[in-house]
Amino acid sequence: DEPALRALVEWQVEHGIDCLVPCGTTGETPTLSGDEVGRVIETTIAVAAGRVPIVGGATSNNTRDAVEKAKAVAAIPGVDAILTATPYYNKPTQEGLYQHFKAIAEAVDKPLILYNVPGRTGANLEPATLGRLAGLRNVLGLKEASGNMTQIADVFQHVPESFQVFSGDDALTLPVIALGGVGIISVASYEIPRKMAEMTRAAMAGEWVLARKLHRRYFALMQANFIESNPIPVKAALAIMGRIKENYRLPLAPMKKENRAKLEKLLLELELVQPAAVA
Repeated sequence: DEPALRALVEWQVEHGIDCLVPCGTTGETPTLSGDEVGRVIETTIAVAAGRVPIVGGATSNNTRDAVEKAKAVAAIPGVDAILTATPYYNKPTQEGLYQHFKAIAEAVDKPLILYNVPGRTGANLEPATLGRLAGLRNVLGLKEASGNMTQIADVFQHVPESFQVFSGDDALTLPVIALGGVGIISVASYEIPRKMAEMTRAAMAGEWVLARKLHRRYFALMQANFIESNPIPVKAALAIMGRIKENYRLPLAPMKKENRAKLEKLLLELELVQPAAVA
């Protein structure tokens, strides 16, 4: 649905986001072909038109394949950096993770943002291993979605000040920033881009009263986006909001009716839709 993609990109940029990450996993990247990945990233670049940086997603649990994917994404004009997640299913050792990311870093000239999401991959990138990787010339930062605040705090003990740590969980944006993080690679921004940008900027500026106020208002939405496997709820929400058609690629399937009803009720309470939209 390229018209909807173009409209979403324009809406995000107009509402003040700082960066776009086409073909991150909320974009159902595991079910996209290589050609489709290229089309999504190229379309995003065309619509963004230089207004924000573009970080293209490139992940595989086969290191050789991950290298080739990263090289293909890096070759797209307009890509500024690459997001690459820990390999899934294989459950590599810490040395395996180090060698995996090192191989990708050595194969491309673009900056890399590593992505740690052990709940979905089965592999946890430990702070000491990240510290080794941070010594590579183009490993720029980390999207941290372990959910373990002690581990996240430990990350900052192992990386240089210049290393950029992004929260990978909307609900943990504020504590990650309080520890030294630089922002959030967000799911909730699909639904509330301006509010997520305002909340994050307030925290970065030390305006914690405003940041907490926004966090508390939208915390239930951040949680509801994971009432079923991401990106099912956020795609349902966007469909209810009239921004996309509600299509999923197997193995993802539409939300259960009772969960969709909870999501509709929340969107109404937050005034993100009108009653007629859920009638």
